Amino acid sequence: MLNPRLAGRYAKSILDLSIEKQSIDAVYNDMQLIARICKSNPDFANMLKSPIIPADTKSKILDKVLKSQVSEITLLFTRLLVRKERESALPEIAKAFIEQYKVYNKIHTVKLTTAVPLSDELIESILNQIRATTEMEKIELDTKVDESLIGGFILQVGDKMVEGSIAYDLKQIARQFENNDFIYKIR
Repeated sequence: MLNPRLAGRYAKSILDLSIEKQSIDAVYNDMQLIARICKSNPDFANMLKSPIIPADTKSKILDKVLKSQVSEITLLFTRLLVRKERESALPEIAKAFIEQYKVYNKIHTVKLTTAVPLSDELIESILNQIRATTEMEKIELDTKVDESLIGGFILQVGDKMVEGSIAYDLKQIARQFENNDFIYKIR
């Protein structure tokens, strides 16, 4: 069951603790690992949510999976979640921590969707343009290729989106024909 408030609170608590212990980057890497594990292995995520599996078994499984890969703070945190019967929220907590880490470090996520893969030079040029026109210094670029765009791009920064795709332009032209905009302009 999704509970963003609960996830946000636990994420904030481990963020504050990791800042205090000066291990924020290690915990960030741990939370990225946990998010990847939960996303790539649905059985693991289902095990965390299962009311049938006892807490001590879940704790042992978490220790086996994470012990050699995560920091001590993260390992102790997962044990605390199991003791508090909140282990089912671990995937959400990991995502919330990642978001809060980015806010804390002023890292902005920019989504760029193009019709074809872009060269490194072009990506760097786009990032430089974003930095020049906004106050963003640290940018995490999330690129995606969508051939249905035909050409051009879709750039999403926060809640703002710039659509410069050929597919969008063709849709706009189709709407103009549906509205008979051209007939009125001829007369």
